[in-house]
Amino acid sequence: QRNPDYWLVDDAGNPLPYLDRMIQIIVPDLDAKLDQFQAGNTDYYLVPGKELATLEPTQATGNFTIHKRGPNFGSEFLVFNVNPEALEPPQLAWFQDTRFRQAVAHLMDRDRIIHEEQHGLGYPQWASISPAAGDFHNPDVRRYEYDVSEAGRILDDLGWIDTDADGIREDGSGNPLSFSLTTNDSSNLRPKIGEIIREGLASVGVQLSLELIPFGELVNRLANTYDWEAAIIGLTGGTEPHSGINVWHSTGNLHLWYPNQAEPATPWEEHIDELYIEASQQLDPAERIRLYHRAQELVAENVPVIYTTHSERLTAVRNVLGNSTPTLYGLWDIRYLYRTDT
Repeated sequence: QRNPDYWLVDDAGNPLPYLDRMIQIIVPDLDAKLDQFQAGNTDYYLVPGKELATLEPTQATGNFTIHKRGPNFGSEFLVFNVNPEALEPPQLAWFQDTRFRQAVAHLMDRDRIIHEEQHGLGYPQWASISPAAGDFHNPDVRRYEYDVSEAGRILDDLGWIDTDADGIREDGSGNPLSFSLTTNDSSNLRPKIGEIIREGLASVGVQLSLELIPFGELVNRLANTYDWEAAIIGLTGGTEPHSGINVWHSTGNLHLWYPNQAEPATPWEEHIDELYIEASQQLDPAERIRLYHRAQELVAENVPVIYTTHSERLTAVRNVLGNSTPTLYGLWDIRYLYRTDT
């Protein structure tokens, strides 16, 4: 409901906000969201890439416009459990090795994810802060292009080779390189990413089993029981990097690979802690940008998470909404939004 005591007015002295109310409709699934929009019951809709070809030709008859606004803020990523209180060798030792994580990063076929699963409407993700965040995004971080040969070379250099010709590499103690990857079964994208990762790992002699579970159970394992080896999950991101401090500070409970650390487990984690704290106290915009750029470099160098892709932000907006001005950051200033059909 509109707040009648809201203190701002527009240039003509009219009280804000313009709209008397906004209605949110709760629906059981994504298909129902599309049905509501096509029926004219909702006025904007976040369009999955697979639906663009269906919706785009109906813009005139449906009285709406689809806006393409570049990469989204959110991320989908692979993360390894390096929590020594939850995981034991040999998997713990593998996952703690930065070189192993870098090898796996070279097996993330982002182009395949974009073309096969996002219908060509996506962007490879390299940095921990999205290009949607403007200057805070560092475009020059280390990249791990899809390169099976390079991944194999890194594993060879570690001495992890297939000694018994069964197609699976062994580590220096003779343990087969095999682990499980967990994600939620309700996602349209994550299980498919898991399959792509499994194929990439198999190409260099690493065995992966994919486990699909309900989303609530996945969250419980990541946040409470820590009963997992590797996982695919996502975070929403946003315009302000400090909102991610619970992910990047070693004490955070969303520091998924090893949460709630009493002391930083590694020098690079300690450095990121310092950068995020300093950036939160810094008033100079240019210096804040520099600090967050350095944090992104450390993330890319040490790959605690392996990013996949950003999806294209596709938004269908009904043409009856006045002052709708889609930008890098959003669709409108809700205070100034009004309807032209009333």
